[in-house]
Amino acid sequence: MTIKPLFDKVVLKAIESDEKTASGIVLPGAAKEKPQLAAVLAVGPGGVIDGKEIKMQVKVGDKVLYGKYAGSEFKIDGEEVVIVRQSDILAVVE
Repeated sequence: MTIKPLFDKVVLKAIESDEKTASGIVLPGAAKEKPQLAAVLAVGPGGVIDGKEIKMQVKVGDKVLYGKYAGSEFKIDGEEVVIVRQSDILAVVE
């Protein structure tokens, strides 16, 4: 299934972090924090939203940091994705 976001929405797939702390302690699944680093899977067209022109700043393939509690989580074809507004993306990681 293909996801085509509308307006200023962006579809993200979380990039899992290491399961060990810096000191070498292995974390169980329940103790891990929600990842905030993600890959961009799809980007909406932007346009005029609430009377303001929105130009999309991210593109498919970018790695981004997004707010911890931002967006809505969905499971599509067995893959977990998050759909956020572009304004919920904090930075592009290069």
